[in-house]
Amino acid sequence: MSTTRTVLVIGGGAAGNAVTVLLRRAGLAVDLIEAKDDWNATAGSGITLQGNALRVLRELGVWDRVQEAGFGFGSVGITAPDGTVLHVARDLRTGGDDLPATVGMRRPRLQQILIEAVRASGASVRLGTTAEILDQDADGVSVRFSDGAEGHYDLVIAADGLGSATRAAIGITDKPEPTGMAIWRVAAPRPAGVTRTDLAYGGPAYIAGYCPTSETTLYAYVVEANRDRAGIPPESYADEMRRLTRHYGGFWPEITAHITDPAQVNYTWFDRLLVEGSWHRGRVVLIGDAAHCCPPTLAQGAALSLEDAWVLAQMLTGSDAWDDALLQAYHDRRITRVRPVVEASVQIGRWQLEGVRDADVPGLMGRTMTMLRELP
Repeated sequence: MSTTRTVLVIGGGAAGNAVTVLLRRAGLAVDLIEAKDDWNATAGSGITLQGNALRVLRELGVWDRVQEAGFGFGSVGITAPDGTVLHVARDLRTGGDDLPATVGMRRPRLQQILIEAVRASGASVRLGTTAEILDQDADGVSVRFSDGAEGHYDLVIAADGLGSATRAAIGITDKPEPTGMAIWRVAAPRPAGVTRTDLAYGGPAYIAGYCPTSETTLYAYVVEANRDRAGIPPESYADEMRRLTRHYGGFWPEITAHITDPAQVNYTWFDRLLVEGSWHRGRVVLIGDAAHCCPPTLAQGAALSLEDAWVLAQMLTGSDAWDDALLQAYHDRRITRVRPVVEASVQIGRWQLEGVRDADVPGLMGRTMTMLRELP
């Protein structure tokens, strides 16, 4: 395949950064644009990366740095609201036996590692920039950017997230839908005894959990029914989260004592998105959250996005024909893997909302995670 082919990647999150690195490694010319001036380098608290995400990060050449920066573990605990441990289950190694089952890490640190990998790849990066006009012809896509510049590309990859403007611009009308739940998240010091994720179902919130993100840090979260954001002043975020977490025992009192700065607390609704039809129009193709998004009940959002990047890069670098058939084959390969994860993630949340006491949450989680052991 000619190395003169050019690709524009819109969005510098996990999917956009990953596909940029992989395509540059194959010798393609890649421009990446990101709407945020700071490349989202400081946003977020923590992230749970399961084995299938780690597998892609290893392919990107950043696994050693992720391993050093994060906190690996291989089990999940289920506790009562008072902190009593009810059950400890071994996590499946969805990335293979040579990788940990799970690594928790600070989201800004992961983003910084990926940013550095993009920079090292030699890709052209422009921050604070969006694509204003996409004009397709038989030879590719002409793009006019928000800074007035123009370019022409053989392919445009839209990795611009859940609210993707590119998705709407190419006529795909699917939009994210709220699931009825919302999550409060915060980073905090890690109590010495926290060495895995523990989840409490019930109490004043549907779910209360935490995940170690380094030797000294964790991120904690509580899930409740979603509320009108306009009715929650940002300066009250720490108070609102403490109102929920103070009723939990175990390590929670120590964690709650550090929930003091409202600027460090994040409040987000759970959304569901799955574009069932083709993920492309002409030479513009969606990846990551622009094509699908699931609530974090299975901690698979970033993993699925990274898998998209890996699969699409493999298909593009392995074919001379970047045509409709190739991009449709990419969709067909991914949808059969993404759909069951999205549906399982939503179902687990629905059971919580509806108070279904005999729900087979462990069984559904186990079946889904077993499927993810297979290569994407």
